[in-house]
Amino acid sequence: MSRDISYQAVMARKNEIMKASMGIDYDVYKTGKLAFDYERMMDDCGFTTEDIVKIQSSTKVGNTPMFELHNLTEAVRKISAPGKGARIFVKDEAANASGSFKARRASVSAYVAQQKGYKGMIAATSGNYGAAVASQAAQRGLKCIIIQEVYDSKGIGQPEIVEKGRKCEAFGAEVIKMSVGPELFYYNLLTLEETGYFNASLYTPFGIKGVETLGHEVAQQIRAMTGKDPDAVIVTHAGGGNLTGTARGLLQAGCKAQVVACSVDLSGLHMASDNDFNRKSFTTGHTGFGVPFATWPDRADVPRNAARSLRYMDDYMLVSQGEVFYVTELLSKLEGMERGPAGNTSLTGAVALARELNQDQIIVVQETEYTGAGKHHNSQLSFARKMGIEVRRGDPKDSVNGKSIIIPENLGQVMGHRQDMDKLRMSYLKNAAKQCDPSEWSQVDKEFAAADVKKDIKWLENALKTL
Repeated sequence: MSRDISYQAVMARKNEIMKASMGIDYDVYKTGKLAFDYERMMDDCGFTTEDIVKIQSSTKVGNTPMFELHNLTEAVRKISAPGKGARIFVKDEAANASGSFKARRASVSAYVAQQKGYKGMIAATSGNYGAAVASQAAQRGLKCIIIQEVYDSKGIGQPEIVEKGRKCEAFGAEVIKMSVGPELFYYNLLTLEETGYFNASLYTPFGIKGVETLGHEVAQQIRAMTGKDPDAVIVTHAGGGNLTGTARGLLQAGCKAQVVACSVDLSGLHMASDNDFNRKSFTTGHTGFGVPFATWPDRADVPRNAARSLRYMDDYMLVSQGEVFYVTELLSKLEGMERGPAGNTSLTGAVALARELNQDQIIVVQETEYTGAGKHHNSQLSFARKMGIEVRRGDPKDSVNGKSIIIPENLGQVMGHRQDMDKLRMSYLKNAAKQCDPSEWSQVDKEFAAADVKKDIKWLENALKTL
């Protein structure tokens, strides 16, 4: 009997396909109508931090350098109030084999795939993760397929995504290039089913465990360099795995630094819109992923997402596209480091945050990414102009997403602004209520939801009354 490969039929087989392609039975972790045993799911990976360090060191991942940005810090102090202007450090994750922190996530998945006897790996991503999976697969002798949203309906490819596809192919991966739309996960599931390959999803416990070493290294390196813990670690936030893994690693190292998310504010643009797809200059690290995944992480391609950012987030900063491009150029000119704009999102947030903190305090920007070709900020700005976006100098507060990118005229205009954390938490509860009416939540469900929004039961119960 032939297999039904219609959209509806394949999506209906999602859990079956996921179980076969990862070897994880998510049903065993269910503890309530809403709740599941998150920590047990993470622990069942079976890897200690020491194990993951060994896995990563064998494939050119981890132990990346930490640099203090002396010149940028001094520039920030010149525009700050007396005594203000925290020290800014950056963890240079561009030193990983594929050029970004995503190599940490892919390294564990590739190891597991090899150990379990899978012949290859598949990932659905338009970002740096595809290159990371391809790089790790190449080193372990595995085949690799990357399914990538590249084009709008006119066949125009976003230059940053085109560059990432080129890098995937350079590592030997087959890249299936698609136009924007709802078919991405359908093709992901279909290809997993057809090939029997390992699902190197961004949102498995393996991927998050791989990032925990990043947080651990941040704590150890800052202690060695300064004799104390950082006051804040700022993380470029998209799907939530970067923040979740880093925060968990910091906690494992006994470091209680504030964990600050930072995204490019792309409000007004819809990520799945064919019209909006090429009217943005950032394909990751923006609110189009950061807000939806924070407010309902289980929208992912796995039944239960291991990336649960609101559990660990203390604050959330938003910055404009123009501010990030300005700071990207400044990093090159002041510090001699040319890195990709998406990774510099958190650096932009750090510049704004440093002005609020004292000079003896420490901010760590926990990642950078490689740049070049379509990822370079000049390529992005040239493409924006071709798409009819106004690019000019001025006050970035006047930017209109999808219509204009305004580059600051001076560092003092790099201000960013805060995301309302309680608004995010209420959005999470509304999404949770759609899954199961709160009147049916058990105590276990309430405790799970409270942990997922980093609040106590009393706050949760008061919040539920307002829904």
